[in-house]
Amino acid sequence: MSSGRNASSWSQSSAIAELLQQAEQKDGLRDTLREILQQPETWRETVSRLKAALPQYTAILDGLQAVVLTGSGSSEYAAECARTAFQRLFPVTAQSIGSGALLTDSISMLPQSRPALMIHFARSGDSPESAGALQAMLHDDARIRQLAITCNAEGKLAKAAATDGRLKALTLDARTNDHSLVMTSSFTNMVLAAIGMASHADAEAYVSSAEKLATAAETILTKAFESFNTPSLQTCSRVFYLADPATFGAAREAALKMTEMTAGRVMTVAETYLGLRHGPMSAIHKDAVIVCFLSADPLARAYEEDLIRELNAKQLGAAKIFIGSAVPHDLVQKQDIVIANEVFSQTSVAFHSLLHVAAGQVLAFYRCLHEGLKPDAPSESGVINRVVQKFQLHGAAAE
Repeated sequence: MSSGRNASSWSQSSAIAELLQQAEQKDGLRDTLREILQQPETWRETVSRLKAALPQYTAILDGLQAVVLTGSGSSEYAAECARTAFQRLFPVTAQSIGSGALLTDSISMLPQSRPALMIHFARSGDSPESAGALQAMLHDDARIRQLAITCNAEGKLAKAAATDGRLKALTLDARTNDHSLVMTSSFTNMVLAAIGMASHADAEAYVSSAEKLATAAETILTKAFESFNTPSLQTCSRVFYLADPATFGAAREAALKMTEMTAGRVMTVAETYLGLRHGPMSAIHKDAVIVCFLSADPLARAYEEDLIRELNAKQLGAAKIFIGSAVPHDLVQKQDIVIANEVFSQTSVAFHSLLHVAAGQVLAFYRCLHEGLKPDAPSESGVINRVVQKFQLHGAAAE
């Protein structure tokens, strides 16, 4: 893949150049800003690394009847995004299950088909759920193959793979082990690596699509940084993230980014377009922003556009953000922002969550600054930490 945009070339955007200058002058935003901006470059590195490593994973991918993807917090939403890739590109029955659910309900949560593969997503690989869920699965069913995708070569999961033959690990570039409290480049790179696993039968198509994605991300990030620092977006008290089921993990992750980076000062809701009518629409007040992750599928898009027209007719919300391709002009009102890119119609939906999430990161980043918080450590009282603090494990997870 091509080398893409280097860090200094972001200065061609006045908004990004100003933020980079601020980052040099004061603490608190340097890591998060760098980690958001490094995504196109690190995506290219992840693709190269994954393509070279694929032969090592042939045995665990061969003959699978089911795939289970797991993680905690953002890593759980990464699993949800990657599920679409395995369902669409592998294809195989795929299910995403939170690591916490595996700790409490264990084997009852799993599909019955064997052989199965469980993929553990973990930025650090050191959270209690990560280690506990792996231990519980190794104890409960040896017929489930175990793979960790992690950003930390020194974490518990990566080290376990080096000593336990029942576990394999794919460790990504050290740059993706985000220093910020919030996950940004770690999230998207882990999802992209999993998509590569799902695409192992056609690696060249994966490389081609990922390059289009990285190029589009450079444009989308630039547009987001230039467009999202507006009064209507930065003074809202609630944000709704809408997506179809295939990209719903992206809506959940974007909502979590806003919650984390504003220390909960902004109310967030992640919902499907069709689910919004069943109660959540009542919470879209005049100060709400509605983020519309648009599908490229004609059938899904028809339902989405109907819902958006209903929102417009009812005059709900302060502004909308549209992210997708071929956005109809009649949907867009004066206060709305459109980030359109044809990459959504040129690539599989399996890739689209990465672009949705990247745009969501920028929206949360700006709102964090507006609240007077530090994006690198927005939880001023230390309520949450970069790695979840140790807690008591029970049952097989504690063995």
